[in-house]
Amino acid sequence: MAVAEDDPNTDKIRIDREVFKVSKQHLTGAQLRTLPDPDLGPDVDLFLEGRGDKEDKLIADDEKVKMRDGLRFFTAARSINPGASA
Repeated sequence: MAVAEDDPNTDKIRIDREVFKVSKQHLTGAQLRTLPDPDLGPDVDLFLEGRGDKEDKLIADDEKVKMRDGLRFFTAARSINPGASA
């Protein structure tokens, strides 16, 4: 899914602070989770960053996301347990 640096038919997206170039029109949440190395594990959720007044959106593994240049995704711990000892 990640593509060559000089391919003009690509969109640049960001997951956390890492930039990826993708050439597909749509990617599922599961496909997006495989872009980083290592893949995003089951202990984190993937969100599409909202633009303007839009809220951030949790992306399910089976959800299709239309790719466009500049999309930003971020991850967050799936379960937060305040006060738990490490």
